[in-house]
Amino acid sequence: MPWNEPGKNNSGNQDPWGNGRRSGGGSSNPLDLEKWLRRLIDKLRTGGSGGGSPTPAILLAVVVALVAWLASGFYIVGPGERGVVLRFGAFTETSLPGPHWHLPYPIEQVHVVDIDQNRSEQSKAVMLTQDENIVDVDVSAQYRVKNAEEYLFNVRDPNQTLRDVLVSAIREIVGKSKMDYVVGEGRADIALRTQALMQHTLDGYKIGLEVIKVNLQDAQPPEQVQSAFADAIKAREDEVRYRNEADGYANTVIPQARGQAAREQEEAQAYKQRVVARAQGDASRFDQLLKEYEKAPKVTRERLYLDTMQSVLENSSKVLIDSKGKNILYLPLNNLPKGTSSTAQDPAAVASSAAAADAGPMQAERQRRDLRNREVH
Repeated sequence: MPWNEPGKNNSGNQDPWGNGRRSGGGSSNPLDLEKWLRRLIDKLRTGGSGGGSPTPAILLAVVVALVAWLASGFYIVGPGERGVVLRFGAFTETSLPGPHWHLPYPIEQVHVVDIDQNRSEQSKAVMLTQDENIVDVDVSAQYRVKNAEEYLFNVRDPNQTLRDVLVSAIREIVGKSKMDYVVGEGRADIALRTQALMQHTLDGYKIGLEVIKVNLQDAQPPEQVQSAFADAIKAREDEVRYRNEADGYANTVIPQARGQAAREQEEAQAYKQRVVARAQGDASRFDQLLKEYEKAPKVTRERLYLDTMQSVLENSSKVLIDSKGKNILYLPLNNLPKGTSSTAQDPAAVASSAAAADAGPMQAERQRRDLRNREVH
């Protein structure tokens, strides 16, 4: 039976909250919250007894509970983190790394966000290129939190939003590129353009995220045509390799040619200086010879003739013949220019040996010619 319900055992005011029926009858008074709190405090002081001093155990428990409640407001923000303080669910401030204190729950609460951690999202999908070809693209994005307040409050699910923005951006960039460019040399450029487009979109959302890098991990045509595209890619790689080899050969040959040209120029300059110096020396010598010729023409001509004959005959093979002799000489002219051994022999000794070898048969022939000549004269 309720305490405030009329009954034989409830004739008096037995309601513990103090709002039972009055002894005189009539209707009950409404609940007085202030009186109730005052009576509760009085009961805590007296320990539930009718009077006296408060129980020490109860006071100690209250003090300990209050201290523990206040101590729960201490928190530490680590390096690379930010603490977002909320008061009754509304943003109040952002705490930097270090120890801090806030009003305990449920008045205030803190959300600690790591802004130095690199996070990643990955997506793999089939996309359509500008030239209406299908390509399988595997792309990933690395990002981090740059604004803790925006990250917590502006978007319901920031990570899912970034994943959607990644797929949308890569589809747009691939849709504006040709397939050969996507699967070939354009991967790095597509990744950079995707990163820029993602960051622009996220800044518009004020999501508090920064895209660090976008990696186009794989871009392949459909399996049915992969062999044909592999051949085309190999041909492009061969082209790049041959071009690099040609550049390397040019880088090797051109410095050598330049060095050789410089050396030949130096040799030509030295030859020029040598020829000019020789010509100047000859001209000076001729001027001096002219002066000597004017003084003694006959002696000078004789000297020039002898010098000329000496310079001509000293480097040539010579055969000396006695013009008054009537011997027939055997001169092997075809063997005279051969070797130094032939030219080093004395021409007179060669002629004498040849004449002595043929003296027998040729002497009779010579006598017959002499007789024939006498008859003619």
